[in-house]
Amino acid sequence: MGAIGVFDSGYGGLTILEAIRQELPNHDFIYLGDNARTPYGSRSFEVVYEYTLQAVNRLFDMGCELVIVACNTASAKALRSIQQKDLIKRTDKKRVLGVIRPTTEIIGNLSKSKHVGILGTEGTVRSNSYAIEVAKFFPELTVHQHYCPMWVPLVENNEYATEGGEYFIKKDIEAILSMHEGIDTIVLACTHYPLLINQIKKYTPEHIKVISQGPIVAKSLKEYLDRHPDMNALLGKSGLCTYYTTENPSSFDRNAHHFVVGNVHSKHLHL
Repeated sequence: MGAIGVFDSGYGGLTILEAIRQELPNHDFIYLGDNARTPYGSRSFEVVYEYTLQAVNRLFDMGCELVIVACNTASAKALRSIQQKDLIKRTDKKRVLGVIRPTTEIIGNLSKSKHVGILGTEGTVRSNSYAIEVAKFFPELTVHQHYCPMWVPLVENNEYATEGGEYFIKKDIEAILSMHEGIDTIVLACTHYPLLINQIKKYTPEHIKVISQGPIVAKSLKEYLDRHPDMNALLGKSGLCTYYTTENPSSFDRNAHHFVVGNVHSKHLHL
């Protein structure tokens, strides 16, 4: 039986994996973090596509039937190309899904003012993927975007709760809110950002909703498998989860506890 693969450029996808495992506790998972080549946020479309395709193909080779690209940058810069150019060449039923569409499918239902803020990496914001996808489902919505170059380093270096860390978080919150006084919903469009939720809410007015993607993606995946029982039948359901990193496993395991509950014992994998 196959597993569900979860891929990210680093640690952030662990927040997506954690939410999915709560929704689908009996399914088997393989997590792959490309920590040796992170961050993806400032890389070109071509490089992100190349790296993401390598990771997806490796997860397929390891027995995954379905891969979740749990990285907003990779979803923005590579997912559509993989779905339209690479999957159609395959004779099997393997599939790849991302984290942007599930969020944009529901975001309009959460905003009363019809003004939504997107906080993400430079790559995600410059791709304009959120605005493009939101327009398909909620053309009446206005999307305001701002990228936060310091947030991922703050998370991965465990500096986000420091005075310096809070300075950058406050600065970026003020920047997105200054774009329009009617913003009433903010999407954390990077899987690292949920770890900053306490600091983010500290500087965000109470009436503004701050949305993390994990629960949204997890619910969407469960609904997808309910609609595709043929795919679900191919997936193992022993509750197993295996972790791989392209960097040093001991370093990955040490840092992973910031993102997941319990200990992680990863293995090295070369892409």
